[in-house]
Amino acid sequence: MNIHIGQRIDRHYADLSPQEQRVADFILDHFDDFAVYNAAELARLTGVSKATVSRLFKRLGFDSFREVKDHARELRSLGVPLASSSGEGGAPQGFVSHFEREQNNLRRCLDHLSESRFEAAVSLLCGARRILVLGFRNSYPIALHFRQQMIQCRTDVHLAPQPGQSLGEELAGLGSGDLVVLFGFRRRLKGFSRLLDTLAHRQVPVLLVGDATMRRHAEQANVWLEAPLDSVSAFDSYAAAMSLVCVLANGALHRQLRLGRMRIAEIGDYYEQLDELEEGAGSSVHQ
Repeated sequence: MNIHIGQRIDRHYADLSPQEQRVADFILDHFDDFAVYNAAELARLTGVSKATVSRLFKRLGFDSFREVKDHARELRSLGVPLASSSGEGGAPQGFVSHFEREQNNLRRCLDHLSESRFEAAVSLLCGARRILVLGFRNSYPIALHFRQQMIQCRTDVHLAPQPGQSLGEELAGLGSGDLVVLFGFRRRLKGFSRLLDTLAHRQVPVLLVGDATMRRHAEQANVWLEAPLDSVSAFDSYAAAMSLVCVLANGALHRQLRLGRMRIAEIGDYYEQLDELEEGAGSSVHQ
């Protein structure tokens, strides 16, 4: 991917004129909605001429304002963090915007999770002989948490990749009676599509969870669930993804509640015998 505009500004900032620095500051402060402005509006809002705006973009390596806007949209869709010096979302005055965006993400996530999708996902989770949960980079913590929830209510739930390890050993032996739960949030590793193709070729069912950039892979999965990551700050928010994990694990538990309760009780016994947890730190599941 080309060097993003924030890095370009940082590299050239000291050499920019005061007027050009004013435009550069405005871009960094309004990156989330920068694409809605045209060159004339940008000049008016920063108190400079259109020629100054054009000159700045030339210095940054862009041929036109359209190219800059396309670049900004691409970066945002890929999840590239670009901090705004206005600090929205990082101080109390930004908490309201942050909270509203989180609510909107959760609402969109649940709107996408129709009853039929939910039932299909739970059926896969409960019916599989073995579950392999996969997550790379930012998806790994979500995968780890999901595995930790699922292992409370059923056996044979595994996590990959292990630190520093390859996938081949983990995938070997999987078949049509198993399930891969694949978390694929944006800025994924290369080869993601190849992984999906390989699983499809070997007829391994896939439950795919990701943001909107995963939609092009949705047809390669048995069930596709979307969790928005939109944020008012530089970094993506995974609150909706964590909430979705909770809903799925809870659905799997209640689909086989008696067996799930028995397993939770057994795990609790081991906690007690091994003295692993502090008092009052056991499972929150009602037994």
